[in-house]
Amino acid sequence: MNFIETRGNDGEYPLQVSFSQAILAPIASYGGIYVPEKLPELGDSFLQKHVNSSYKTLAKAVLDAFEIDIEAEVIDEALALYDNFDDPQNPVPLVKVKDDLYVSELYHGPTRAFKDMALQPFGVVLSSLAQKRNENYLIMAATSGDTGPAALETFKNRANVQVACLYPDGGTSDIQRLQMVTEDAPNLKVIGIHGDFDDAQTALKRLLGSASFKARLKEKNIHLSAANSVNFGRIIFQLIYHIYSYLELVRIGDIEYGDKVYLDVPSGNFGNALGGYYAMKMGLPVEKILIASNKNNVLTHLIQEGKYDLRHMSVVSTSSPAMDILKSSNVERVLYDLYGAERTKELMFQLDNDNHYELTEAELNLLQAVFSADFCEDEEGKQYIKEAFAQGYLMDPHTATCFKAYDTCRDKALKTIAYSTAEWTKFSPTIANALTGEQGTSDEQALKAIAREAGIEIPAIISDLFAKEVVQKSIIDKENIEQEILDFL
Repeated sequence: MNFIETRGNDGEYPLQVSFSQAILAPIASYGGIYVPEKLPELGDSFLQKHVNSSYKTLAKAVLDAFEIDIEAEVIDEALALYDNFDDPQNPVPLVKVKDDLYVSELYHGPTRAFKDMALQPFGVVLSSLAQKRNENYLIMAATSGDTGPAALETFKNRANVQVACLYPDGGTSDIQRLQMVTEDAPNLKVIGIHGDFDDAQTALKRLLGSASFKARLKEKNIHLSAANSVNFGRIIFQLIYHIYSYLELVRIGDIEYGDKVYLDVPSGNFGNALGGYYAMKMGLPVEKILIASNKNNVLTHLIQEGKYDLRHMSVVSTSSPAMDILKSSNVERVLYDLYGAERTKELMFQLDNDNHYELTEAELNLLQAVFSADFCEDEEGKQYIKEAFAQGYLMDPHTATCFKAYDTCRDKALKTIAYSTAEWTKFSPTIANALTGEQGTSDEQALKAIAREAGIEIPAIISDLFAKEVVQKSIIDKENIEQEILDFL
C-alpha cells in the first residue's frame, strides 16, 4: 500500500511513499502528513472470521490487509510485546459498566496508558527499519502526559535510535512526570519546557519540517522521525483495538454481528478517534463516534458549529491533562478524507496563519454524519468518577469525560464502547478528591487513600517510581529546544 499527502504535493516530495518511508519521515509537502492512498475494506467475511481471534491474530490480519512493507518476522516480534501486558490473552479488557455502556481498557501495558497499545510495537518496527537501513534516527516526541512515557519505554536502549521527548513543565500529572524524568537509558533525553502541549507540538512539527535542523543532524549522520500520532505508524496500531472491542461484544453475546454501536472517545490530539474513524470506514458497524473533550473544547465547537477558532482561546489546565490540547493534529486526516487535499491545505494554512477556519454548511453536514461531541467540566468529571465508583467501577478523569458524552450525544439506544485511556494510578489526587473530598494530597498519599478505599493494591510499576532518582532535569524556554537537542546528540 502507498501513502499520500494530506495537503497535496509540492514537487519536492515523492507523489507517494511506502509505509516504511511514511513512518521514517512523517512530515509531507506543505507541512502535511501521510494517509493511506486507499483504506482496505475488511468486509463482513473478514470481521466474522476474527470474532474469536486473539488480539495478536487480529492485529496481524489487519496489518496484512494494509499490505505494509515490513517483514513478517518483525511484525511478529512487535506484536509479541502484547504478551507483557497484564493479561497476555486479553490485553484490552472490555468491562460492562451499565446495561448499554462498556469500557474498553487500553491501559494495561507497561506505562499504564493507552499509548502503549501503539508505541510498544511501533518501537520494534522503527528500530528494525533503522538497523536494516544502517541509519541512525532521532525520534522526537511531544507529550501532554502519556505519549512521552510510552515512547521512552519502547525506545530505551534500542539500536540506532535516540529520543528527545518534550513535555510542558507543570502540565502533566506527577506520575507521568516521574515516568519520564527517572528514565536513565543513554539514548533518551527528556526536556521540560515553559509552555503548554501546543507549544511542544508546534516545536516538534517545526523541527520535523526544518531544513536547517535536518542539515545539522545530517552532519552527525542522524535522520529525523517522530513518535507522535502525526506518524501513521501510531495510527495503524490504534485502529485495531476498536475492531477488537466490537468483536468482544459479539463474542460475549451482547450484540449480534452487524449491530451498530457508538464509539465514545476522550480526545486530545485525535489519534484515538481517528483510529475509530478508519475502522468505521473499513467496515466496522459504527453508528457514530462520540468525541469527549474537557474544557479545552475546540473539538466540540468544530463538530457542533463547524468552527475551529483559536483566536480567543488558550490552553486551560484541567484534571484531564492529556486532553489539554487545542491544535489536534489528526483532525487534518479527517479533513483530507472528507474534503480532499486542496481544501485541507487551505483550512490548515488558515489555522496556522490566522488561528481559525470555518467549514461550509455542506462540509459540516459530512462531519456531523460521523461525529457528535460534547465536553465535560472538571467538577462534572469528578461526579461521574464518584458515581461509577459507587457502582463498582474505578476510572480516571479522561474516561469520565466519555460518560458525559454518553449522556448527551446519543440519539439511539445502542450499545456504546467508551475508551479508558489511562489507569486510575496516573491521576490519583483528582480521583481521591472525587471519592473522599480530600484536597492538596500528593500523588503518593492519594494513591494510598484510593487503594484503601477500593481495597486494591497499587501496581509496583507505579509505587516504585517514588524511590527512583530523577536524572532528566532539563527545563528550558521553548526557544532553546533545538540547541538542547543538538547538545544532547
